Amino acid sequence: MENQDRPVSRALARVFAFWRTDLPRPVLLLQGGFALNFFGTGLILPFEIIYLHGVRGFSTATAGLVLATVMATAAVVTLPSGALLDHFSAKRILIAGNLVNAVGYGGLAFVHRPWQGFVFSAIGGAGFGLVGTASQVLTLTLVPVEQRAASTALRRVAGNFGLGLGATFAGLIVAAAPHDLHAFQALYLFDAVTFTAFALVVLVGIPNPGVATTATASSTSKSGQGFRTVVRDRLLLALIAGNFALVMIGGAYFSNILPPFAVAHTPVGAGEIGVVVFINTFFIVVAQVPATRAVARMRRTHALAVTSAIFAVGMLGVLLATKTESAAAATTVLAGVAILIAIAECGQFIVLGPLVAELAPPHLLGRYMSLYQLSFMAGVAAGPAVGGALLATSPNAIWWSGAITMALTGAGFLRLGDRVPDPLLPTKPPPLAASDAA
Repeated sequence: MENQDRPVSRALARVFAFWRTDLPRPVLLLQGGFALNFFGTGLILPFEIIYLHGVRGFSTATAGLVLATVMATAAVVTLPSGALLDHFSAKRILIAGNLVNAVGYGGLAFVHRPWQGFVFSAIGGAGFGLVGTASQVLTLTLVPVEQRAASTALRRVAGNFGLGLGATFAGLIVAAAPHDLHAFQALYLFDAVTFTAFALVVLVGIPNPGVATTATASSTSKSGQGFRTVVRDRLLLALIAGNFALVMIGGAYFSNILPPFAVAHTPVGAGEIGVVVFINTFFIVVAQVPATRAVARMRRTHALAVTSAIFAVGMLGVLLATKTESAAAATTVLAGVAILIAIAECGQFIVLGPLVAELAPPHLLGRYMSLYQLSFMAGVAAGPAVGGALLATSPNAIWWSGAITMALTGAGFLRLGDRVPDPLLPTKPPPLAASDAA
């Protein structure tokens, strides 16, 4: 019996080895806090308009504007947060951002009038602007360069797992008490508690990686550089433009445009859409860490081109779902699309984030990462705007034009060629000194 158990144990060990990251304990603790933080976000994210409209009595238009204030404020704060991160440690900024978030979302539990909603949403957005960039910088600076992809992957797993778990838990509460003020207040207050708990985790358990030397930061400020230097980095701008396209079309189209399109133009309903979204989130959680090993065997430009191609195939897959005649067949096709999008997102995140950090001079890391973070926000905002306009005029054009754009984006990544630093490329030997040549 014992001998029979050994092959099973070895098989399980090989399976779990795919999820090993060998990351240091502070990084694991940081991502545990990140998962808790996103659990709190998941508690309220799917139900904010329901709360503001159905419970607080705001019009749907006003409720939408209140929520838009969060993203708008976060976008405004993101670039200044990068400048702060070049002068103060990411640990301090992350703690401060989480406490600001706690005030904003705790306050939303007690709003009675729209102006109060706008005020507390702006506070919460400011917190997100600080936390978004600071958490990325801290994730990257706690590990050596060769572990940055794994650290980024684990951060994404933690966020998606926490978000999905929180949304599921909150869904059960809202279903049991759909318009209960106290139930919604409890969700918002617990969300505030998770922000505070995350701040405590960072304060107590995470070491301070420090910042660039004061002399370097001071000279940068006095010379009037900073963001001027950042925007002169053409390689960075090319990567930012590519990331914007991937987020807008590959991410936002799937998250925001696919559900209404599928309900209107395929046999699926809301229930099947929920299954498709769950499959996407589940696959990201399962595949993100193993994908790090697969991508490590590829040149970065090739990995980004493959990522773009997978997004393009996913876009065309949506059109295939419109040719089906049963809900089961359409759901199967869209589930395949969800898996393709998940695979592409895995490659996108673990290549671009560490690459942008590698391009950044140490004293400008915060600014580089804040511009990278802003490209996500811009893509998330532009996707629904462009996709919504096409949805009203030429729905199928969303997907074939998206596929073409993704193909062009992949070609653009390939054209960057050897300009992109890559550990798989042979390093050029330093030139011989004149004395050696003599």
